[in-house]
Amino acid sequence: MGEQVDNTIFLLAFLLVTGVLTAKFSSRLGLPSLVFFIAVGMILSNYIYYDNAELTQLIGTLALITILFEGGLQTKWKDIKGVYKPALSLATLGVLATTILVGVAAKYVLGVSWLEGFLFGAIVGSTDAAAVFAVIGNQNIKARLSSTLEAESGTNDPMAIFLTVAFLQLIQMPSLNPASLVLDFFWQMGFGLLAGLLLGKLSVWVINRIDLDSSGLYPVLSIALAILTYSIATLFNASGLLAVYIMAVFVGNHDLTYRHSIIRFNEGFAWMMQIVMFIFLGWLVFANELIDVIWEGILLSLLLIIVARPVGVFLSLAVGKFTTKEKLFISWAGLKGAVPIVLATYPMVAGIENSQLIFNAVFFVVLTSALIQGATISPLARLLGLNGEKKVESAHSLELISIGKTNNEMMEIQIEEGTKIDGQQIKDLDLAEKTLITAVIRGEKLITPLGDTTIRALDTLYILVPKTSREEVKAFIREKNLLPESENAN
Repeated sequence: MGEQVDNTIFLLAFLLVTGVLTAKFSSRLGLPSLVFFIAVGMILSNYIYYDNAELTQLIGTLALITILFEGGLQTKWKDIKGVYKPALSLATLGVLATTILVGVAAKYVLGVSWLEGFLFGAIVGSTDAAAVFAVIGNQNIKARLSSTLEAESGTNDPMAIFLTVAFLQLIQMPSLNPASLVLDFFWQMGFGLLAGLLLGKLSVWVINRIDLDSSGLYPVLSIALAILTYSIATLFNASGLLAVYIMAVFVGNHDLTYRHSIIRFNEGFAWMMQIVMFIFLGWLVFANELIDVIWEGILLSLLLIIVARPVGVFLSLAVGKFTTKEKLFISWAGLKGAVPIVLATYPMVAGIENSQLIFNAVFFVVLTSALIQGATISPLARLLGLNGEKKVESAHSLELISIGKTNNEMMEIQIEEGTKIDGQQIKDLDLAEKTLITAVIRGEKLITPLGDTTIRALDTLYILVPKTSREEVKAFIREKNLLPESENAN
């Protein structure tokens, strides 16, 4: 028994190290890391037999909660408030249109029943948050497009899950009244949204008010609250993933104690869960079974990428300000990833007749989508002239270890070009009382702030302020035109 435990621990360590190394390798090749994680799992399946769909579904669900939470935390409301309408249209009408078109194709290509065809369409109908956050976040793409795609991927999973479960119920219970499913949809989305907002507000209050003995417990508390949000929403038969994403966006756009620690922890934890999830998903499939559906998979993949997704996008964005080039790019950037494969385990767990065929076909579609679309997103953006300004990433983060037990807060402010503070010396800034600039980050350098230190565009300032004066200081900064009105000091 002890030897088995040791071997399992060694295997887990090996998989994590391999996953990290393949992530680095994938970035150099311009391919989504999920391709390599899945490949590791498929190689593993040749040596160690594994077919536990229930465990894979559990791991996948926990991973999706973590990934959506991490993505939502770093989503700025100012970036998505102008694109939430088209994003929601893509997440609902777009998924529905894709489901219908792919479902019709699957019925004839796979030779399954109509309901099983539409079940397949529902499973592959949504884009994947893990893939989109990973690929789009690293590309130099216009902010409006990247924000639309990220918001869509964060909110369209509930629609895909609802349709998947609905078609499963219709297959298992043919006498079920479809009208009840429509009412169920509005309940799931409505209560999921409400639960996300309420629990997001509660989470901010708890994180900022609780006095924990160790700073390392705050990130653990944050992910625990995300899992709790999912659980409470699903307890009331609502969309747990939608609740988690809404809760995360709410939390991420409010002031938090140990903000940097929470974000950095969840970024690393999301990567770990993503590695484990994709490896387990790859482990669940066998290469020889994929060969049996290769031609069907290629045909369905092409129909999804070239026909179904573009039709869904152009219908969803028929009313709006997106150009034809932008719609084409959004169509191409509809990456498939973990969500379809996790949803493909639902028929396996339910035990329907063609569940293995559906799983293998879905797996093939996801793999080809990642290989074809994921590797060509950046070149397509350049070809269509949709590249944005170069993203500026802060090379450093600063946080007081004891800040949670003091009356002070550390504000991080990015200085943009064209602001009044650009070119001024610190002694001339006339900052509010009890406000102190503690550090200036310029590129890779940490500059000790002195009275004659000149502030430059793209500098990052760390300002120590009393907690009670935080909002006052932010208002003071905007009043003095040190930052644009739309900028949010973190």
